[in-house]
Amino acid sequence: MRATPPPEGVTVTTKDRSLEALGLSDVPAKKPLTYPGRPTTEPSLLTGGELLQLDVRPLRLGEWYVEERQAQQRLDEALADLGQVGTGLRHPVIAVGSNASPGQVAHKLTRLGIPATVPMVPVRVRGIGVGCSGHISPAGYVAGTPYVDPDAETTLVVTWLDSTQLKAVDDTEFPDYRRAILPGGAFTMTMPSGERLGGAYIYFSAHGVLAEPETGRPRPGGGDQSELLAALLAGSGRLRNLLGPDPASWVRRAGADRSLREAGTLIFGEEGWVLPQTDFLPYLDESAELRLYDDLPPLDDSLPGRS
Repeated sequence: MRATPPPEGVTVTTKDRSLEALGLSDVPAKKPLTYPGRPTTEPSLLTGGELLQLDVRPLRLGEWYVEERQAQQRLDEALADLGQVGTGLRHPVIAVGSNASPGQVAHKLTRLGIPATVPMVPVRVRGIGVGCSGHISPAGYVAGTPYVDPDAETTLVVTWLDSTQLKAVDDTEFPDYRRAILPGGAFTMTMPSGERLGGAYIYFSAHGVLAEPETGRPRPGGGDQSELLAALLAGSGRLRNLLGPDPASWVRRAGADRSLREAGTLIFGEEGWVLPQTDFLPYLDESAELRLYDDLPPLDDSLPGRS
């Protein structure tokens, strides 16, 4: 079914869905203190500099509708009209950190000449917490990383990437992050449609997770970057001497000098702040065959035609 125009005489009110108008255009890679950027909070299709709403249906993702400017169209049809592969031939990837930010995703892809056409859906995930990686990123910020927490339930954005897009994101994550594939039976991932995903990829830090000195528990990630850096500076005189006195000087210095980033990362470990990341190792993705959405059928019978 192709999109049809509105009936004659009906006026369609359009909304500016540009990232700038939606307040989602920040690129943490360019403005490190904005990390992790603003995530999409609704099921959406990122296409270039716009973020189009998706109308959720009790069906697989490709059967949801895109709220276009003039009419509705099924997502897989809209992707085909844009010359892009459908959802079934894409890889579901849980975004932890700036990969949930449409502005950051668009920047990562378009600077490489890759179409920034990506379905992005907030999904309720059980068993995953969000912490802080035990390293300083090339942009100068301290990025987020997932960790296994059986008691956690978190809403995280899942991006559906084609093979070229996934390779591009891999290149931005490796070697600081490794990719695992989480089975839906061990980590419940519930779509807004009620579908329980059969599995999804996730990147986790190869440098471990920062701990809170007082509790030894992972330090919460995904919050205000300036507050995080200020707390780290307050906790270590060596970091203050290296990157201080404030968050602005931290990102300016660290972003410009790899040796300073490496020295700061070393201090994290020497301060005793880093917890090793081992819980994801059983799910490490080392297969030459990347899993597609079509390879990961739902785990429940809540969708029509599924049992």
